[in-house]
Amino acid sequence: MKPQLRFTEQRIRKAQLGGEASVPDLSGGQTLQNRMKFFLDEEDEIYEGYGRRAGSWPYRQFSCYERTLEEEKVKAAVLENDHLRAVFLPEYGGRLWSLWDKQKERSLVYTNEVLRFSNLAVRNAWFAGGVEWNVGVIGHTPFTTAPLFTASLSLPDGTPVLRMYEYERIRQVTWQMDFWLGENDRFLNARMRIVNFGENVTPMYWWSNIAVPEEKGGRILVPASEAFTFRNWGVYKVKIPMVDGVDISRYENIPTSVDYFFDIPDGAPKYIAHADASGRGLLHLSTDRLRSRKLFSWGNRPAASHWQEFLSDGNGRYVEIQAGLGKTQYGCIPMAPHTAWEWLERYGALQLSEKQLELPFEEARDSLTEQIQKSEVFSSMSSVLRETKEMAKRGAQIVWPGSGFGAMKNRERELAGDGPISAHLDYGVPDESQERWLTFLKTGVLHEPEPEQRPDLFLSDEVWKRKLKETIGDINAKNWYAHYHLGLFNFQDGAYEEAVRRFEASLTCRKNPWALHGLAAALLALPDRKERAAAAMEEGMRFRTEDLSYLKEGFRLLSRCAAWERICGLYPQLSGAMQADGRLRFYQCLALYETGRPEQAFSLLEAEGGLVLSDVREGETNLGGLWQKLRAALTEKEEPVPYRYDFEAL
Repeated sequence: MKPQLRFTEQRIRKAQLGGEASVPDLSGGQTLQNRMKFFLDEEDEIYEGYGRRAGSWPYRQFSCYERTLEEEKVKAAVLENDHLRAVFLPEYGGRLWSLWDKQKERSLVYTNEVLRFSNLAVRNAWFAGGVEWNVGVIGHTPFTTAPLFTASLSLPDGTPVLRMYEYERIRQVTWQMDFWLGENDRFLNARMRIVNFGENVTPMYWWSNIAVPEEKGGRILVPASEAFTFRNWGVYKVKIPMVDGVDISRYENIPTSVDYFFDIPDGAPKYIAHADASGRGLLHLSTDRLRSRKLFSWGNRPAASHWQEFLSDGNGRYVEIQAGLGKTQYGCIPMAPHTAWEWLERYGALQLSEKQLELPFEEARDSLTEQIQKSEVFSSMSSVLRETKEMAKRGAQIVWPGSGFGAMKNRERELAGDGPISAHLDYGVPDESQERWLTFLKTGVLHEPEPEQRPDLFLSDEVWKRKLKETIGDINAKNWYAHYHLGLFNFQDGAYEEAVRRFEASLTCRKNPWALHGLAAALLALPDRKERAAAAMEEGMRFRTEDLSYLKEGFRLLSRCAAWERICGLYPQLSGAMQADGRLRFYQCLALYETGRPEQAFSLLEAEGGLVLSDVREGETNLGGLWQKLRAALTEKEEPVPYRYDFEAL
């Protein structure tokens, strides 16, 4: 068959994602990479900690998803030839959802049968399976559950090309992905492009995260003899494959949740291979720009199985093999201004020979490396990247739109006399709320919604901060919304005292729950202000008693203030629907325990078969820890955490 590109819908059982949070992500959640200390040599150069961020601002969180699954139609883009069928989900960050080997009739990646979310991404909601494209900031991308612009074009020979792209607002870069399958291609082509069109060096991050089935007798091969990893919150370099008596290339033996970032020498082919016991699996190749590879395993503690069950619906276990720009995910790498970074990735079937299957890691690695170096599918990659450069700068026909923020950036630049960002990419037009802000940029007069209306959007670019500063003393002096947004900029700059003054000025103009939330977060960032922070947060929550995202954030900040009596007073006043939320119920259980009522806390925790935290965070052990504390208080015995509450895979 001739190569095909189809835009269709696919029926998938999925949980309800819910809308974006009403408040900005100011103080952020727990990010494991931000806790690391480094014990490395001077030549390792992994830019440790560079580009770290505490939260997702200006992106809103997705914190109100559910776990109940219902079959729904989801937009899908399908590339297909005689050898492969690739299915992408443009509404979910362009995830490569499945890659089917038509000759062997098997999946080359781990395809989850459901979309079920938990709190593992930059914006909270994340789901397992397929290949995820992570851009800009450390962690699972802001686009994990966001739609991308989806378009079509073709190569000179008529081969159809799927393009997905967006404007990334934190790093202020454009990024695009062009995918195609030629008539005889046995590997999916993925041509990536990131452009820093600005005038400043920016921290940059990219990792292609590939979920593959955890196979009995499964194996990883990669052209490296060392890897970066962590233990006890320290980062070290280790020899592979034997680490602490375990052959980590045979991932079934890995005891706990862990990352291994393989240090591939300069000049070596950039690849990682995953094979089952028969030698069949996935081979991932790239040009040199994508310099590193990684193995992630959930490990073999009970929590490892629990996590994978929690994220799926009985689909079995998986591991992740990944490919990135930097040596590790513990920091970004600097990207020069006015720069484009491009690379080509290829995804296809692997078949190890019987002889290779019997070889130890080092010999199997060397054998496969030599085989890859001689293969046309690898040796042609650099020339294909060069030959498709013109195609990558051509326009494409939009099929489905993304956000309006790229269009907004273009209008902003037009007002300043600058050209558009990545002119070949069509970003459509700004939406109604973005148009209101662009009017402010032109006139200096910021719109002022009613305080009960949630903020229309959040902006992080310096041009908006400058305009707010210029106009706050006259045109917008009595505008509660202007003071509020300037307070958000002050908060992000770490100017917490000034943020407090701005949020208080907003409240003086008009009482509103948004500035109360900002005030609570700013006060909490300052020493000895917890009581004032808690009072502000409680006042804000009383304005938004049916806003689940606001209540979740409010209870989180109250718990950080140790305002347990306030939580105990608020929770019973909420509606039944709000009280039924697992996260709010958890905070009430915790508050009851902290105020000396373990019996009530345990009864609430165990009600209806036990509390389920839909938004449990990777590395979070609060749920199991609370159960143990309650049991100890009630029985004076130390007991192991039950499976249903155990998420401690580390």
